[in-house]
Amino acid sequence: MKAYAIGFTPQEVEELREILGTEVLCIPEYCRDWALASIVSQEKLEGRCDWHFRKFIIIHEATNEEIKKILEAVKRKFENVIFATTTPTSLTWRLEDLLNELIREDEYFKNLRRRGPYLEL
Repeated sequence: MKAYAIGFTPQEVEELREILGTEVLCIPEYCRDWALASIVSQEKLEGRCDWHFRKFIIIHEATNEEIKKILEAVKRKFENVIFATTTPTSLTWRLEDLLNELIREDEYFKNLRRRGPYLEL
């Protein structure tokens, strides 16, 4: 299992590593145009991950139990983090396109929660 961070300061990345008890890899800005598969295949990525205005955790090759543990631990410590797990489809996407889609989905679901359980006609 690998956990990748975007939008976190170096200090926050260290906190993530402590609370998750696993390696957290930063995805630096120069990877924006890379396919996600190229990013997760790297042994090491150099650079900071606090280049984006939003915070993301991308989880690769994790079990459902590992995903649940990550979500619970990160949500206790940080607010407004967007989570994603890799899929065969997402691995083909450019990172920038994936992040934009994740932001759109996050905004869509926030708007649904604000409106409540009733449909507007």
